[in-house]
Amino acid sequence: MSAERVVELLKELSATITTVESCTGGHIISAITDVEGASDVTPGGYVTYSNRQKLAIGISEDILEKYGVYSLECAKAMAVVGQKNTQADFSVGVTGTFSNIDVHNEGSEAGVVYFAIVFKAEQATAEKINVPIMKRHDQKQFVTEIVLNRVVDVLESIHKALLNFKVKV
Repeated sequence: MSAERVVELLKELSATITTVESCTGGHIISAITDVEGASDVTPGGYVTYSNRQKLAIGISEDILEKYGVYSLECAKAMAVVGQKNTQADFSVGVTGTFSNIDVHNEGSEAGVVYFAIVFKAEQATAEKINVPIMKRHDQKQFVTEIVLNRVVDVLESIHKALLNFKVKV
């Protein structure tokens, strides 16, 4: 599973990760903390299901007003704030909706999720996911696996770059 590889790579890099999750409700950080030794690589994560909670941890109201809660910009802001608040090296922000349209937030599209991964406050990747209609728990698992696979991609890229650097030095 991807979570095991995430923990393994973070240990090899002596790095840490946090998450700020909305629609996934903590599934990503839960998958990571299900791995033995995860306490070495994460201070924990946030579940910011409501806009109020997003604001409470430091997401700018301007981001929510300008881009909407369901946007790549919001996902990146969530990741950056999570990283700032926890001092983790890597951070993931996830926002979106599954099988419904959120009548309280403009820009809501059923089955559309946005996520961003940041490293030292720099965006490593940001993506939009189209989530198939299925049971809600399965949708959370679907998104969790995609995000963890992208985290693995980012970590492996950095790990490879460091190995190449060490070989050349």
